[in-house]
Amino acid sequence: MTFISSSYALFLLVLFGVYWIVPWQSWRIMILLVASLIFYGTLQLYYIPFLLLCVLFNFGLAIAIGEPLDWRVANVTWNRRRSLLLGLGIVVNVGLLLGFKYVPFILTSMGMMLDQPITLDRADWVRENIVAPLGLSFFCFELIAYLVDVYRGAPAAHSFLSFASYKLFFPKLISGPITRFHHLESQFKSLQFPRADQIADGLWLMARGAVKKGLLADNLGILVDLSFSNLQRAGSGDIWLATVAYGLQLYLDFSGYVDLARGSALLLGLSLPQNFNAPYFSTSIADFWRRWHMTLGDWLRNYLYFPLGGSRVGLARTCLNLLIVMVIAGIWHGAAWGFIVWGILHGVALIVHRLTEVASSRWSIQWLWKTPGGIFLGWLITQLMVFSAWIFFRLPNLKDSSLAVRHLFGHGADVQFAHKVYVESLGLERIHLVLILGLIFSLMGLVSLFNQGLKLQFNWPIKLLFVPLCFFLVWLLAPEGSLPYIYFDF
Repeated sequence: MTFISSSYALFLLVLFGVYWIVPWQSWRIMILLVASLIFYGTLQLYYIPFLLLCVLFNFGLAIAIGEPLDWRVANVTWNRRRSLLLGLGIVVNVGLLLGFKYVPFILTSMGMMLDQPITLDRADWVRENIVAPLGLSFFCFELIAYLVDVYRGAPAAHSFLSFASYKLFFPKLISGPITRFHHLESQFKSLQFPRADQIADGLWLMARGAVKKGLLADNLGILVDLSFSNLQRAGSGDIWLATVAYGLQLYLDFSGYVDLARGSALLLGLSLPQNFNAPYFSTSIADFWRRWHMTLGDWLRNYLYFPLGGSRVGLARTCLNLLIVMVIAGIWHGAAWGFIVWGILHGVALIVHRLTEVASSRWSIQWLWKTPGGIFLGWLITQLMVFSAWIFFRLPNLKDSSLAVRHLFGHGADVQFAHKVYVESLGLERIHLVLILGLIFSLMGLVSLFNQGLKLQFNWPIKLLFVPLCFFLVWLLAPEGSLPYIYFDF
């Protein structure tokens, strides 16, 4: 069952009716948990006992971490015990990630470095026989955040039902947004049937997400797959076109998923955090990370960057912290060298940005970046870096990504490439694709201008009018056999 499907529409409609017809809050939370298990069961039924066991383990561990100080126990002993329990929780959750997602990568890297064919064979066996649970990275990051929050003084959950319902909440379970327990727990206590404008907002978010994913991202994905699977024949212009298309596809695919998740949650009286804020219109790499995958950025800052010392430990150490955080962000996204390179590139870009800020402040030229020319230059440099780095994200095998990078400039295309890929497969000329990408980018700019700049939005009756039109366009124009969500792999 996927978000853009008739089965999901029926599932959500039945859940909406059953969920709100029950007058007791505890029953609603129970229904929510059962619905989440049914939803996940349609994708990976065999992993449900494993997920429940993980939830139970972290639930009990957090209660132990959050136990109040006993006057009969020394303060030092109490703190040491809590630290050991937190360390155990972090090791177990990180170990799950490593065990399911990174063992083949580690074995392959070791086998190639040490020239051990038997290690490579074991890596292939693990890769072919062990499939990671969907959403494991998001699942484990939320659990680590919860344990750290309790360690820092937040109250631990004392209702397993509430905690399990939060952790397995189906709209966010597989690809986020990363949500803290206490954010949803407070909403569980005051569930109310949504007002007409809230229902309209939820349906509008779902319709908008369906357009992003089914109408735009999936059609862009066809171009991206065709171009990147024919790297030897593609010219420099074709690779740049595919790179820009992939950047747009990734954003529309992931933000479309989040819109559908947030819209589904609103219909159930719950609010999930926003995850994107026009990232491709940011004017610095630091600004980009405040707008892109915002809940991941928040997690990296609060549970990694600040504990490392943040920017309070001197310029050199701050730069090292930025690099460490982004390398870990790259590793979190996938078990391949391309993701590590992607993380290093973003880490270096953040370091350059920090050094530029320090130099500009020292020389009192910060005002240059606030002029129209400085703003445009900052935007251009930022987006060139971001889109170029997406190559390693899309082609995590370094042989493929290095070939694409080498062909970015001065490489001619195969004489038949444009006709075979663009005309025969897509029915469009190259110039038409350029115009389509420009149109998508312009529409994103207009939406950002109206929402962020002018603070204008449709009122709820107009949103309701657009909802069926959006779903009809997706049904009519989306490619057959929709592509899987990109972030399902992470």
